[in-house]
Formats: sequence, structure tokens, C-alpha cells
Amino acid sequence: MFFKREKATESTFSTQLDRLRSAGYNVSQSGGSTLVAKGKLGAKVQEGSGAPIAIQEVGIVVGSELAVLTDLGFQKIFMSPGGKKMPALAEHLVALHAFEEDLRETVGLTSLYNQGLGTTNEKHLYDRVQDRDQGVPKRAWELN
Repeated sequence: MFFKREKATESTFSTQLDRLRSAGYNVSQSGGSTLVAKGKLGAKVQEGSGAPIAIQEVGIVVGSELAVLTDLGFQKIFMSPGGKKMPALAEHLVALHAFEEDLRETVGLTSLYNQGLGTTNEKHLYDRVQDRDQGVPKRAWELN
């Protein structure tokens, strides 16, 4: 028997946003990025180069800002661009992980293994990482 394969449809950024709206996400555009939110959780997305949509940041929506997960070395916090800080509790991390997985599945993005294990973050604000890319970092016991 012969089977006709369906043509792969190219989805655009606007069709991905429409798919998110139909899945129950609130989509609002501000500046160069788009905020996609569901409940108290949200993500900044933009038009990607390889895929139609790229997720920039995922976090908790605080007012009109997106507070992003930040690692202090001894504690994880959510920090907004305006400087608001709140501790990241276990239920926040579980909800954030489920939100990101649901968002990736809705838009058809690939989930990577390390992201499937738990919540990942890109911001680290502890002293062992600070200034590490500028040669030898200044040590705490050295004077100015």
C-alpha cells in the first residue's frame, strides 16, 4: 500500500502566539519581547532564529515585571528587573517547572534532558562566579 505523507506545516511566530492564546495563556506585547502568562507564572518569548518562537526567561509575574529565578549559592530567589526579591519556595519551583514544560509542549519545542530533571536558571549571583570571566577574580581576603 502507498501512504501519502502529510506536508510539514511551517508555523510562524503569530500562529504560535495564537496557539498559546487558545491553550489559555495571556499574551501581551511590550517592547521587543512578548510576555506569555498563565496564572502567576510567565515567560518572555521572542521570534527565534531557528524556531518560530524562542523562550528568553521564565519566572513569576510581579505586577507588570517578570521576576526571574536567580541562584545566590545558598538560596534561590526570584528577582525582578526593578529589584524586588522574593525567596523561591519548593512549590514555586515545582509550579515553574510544570509551567515551562507545558509551554514548551504547547509551542512544540524540544525539551532537553537537564531541563526535564528540574528547574534550571541562567542567573548566578554568588561570589565564586562573580568576575570569573575577567581573569583572576578579586579574592575576599585581598585588600582593595
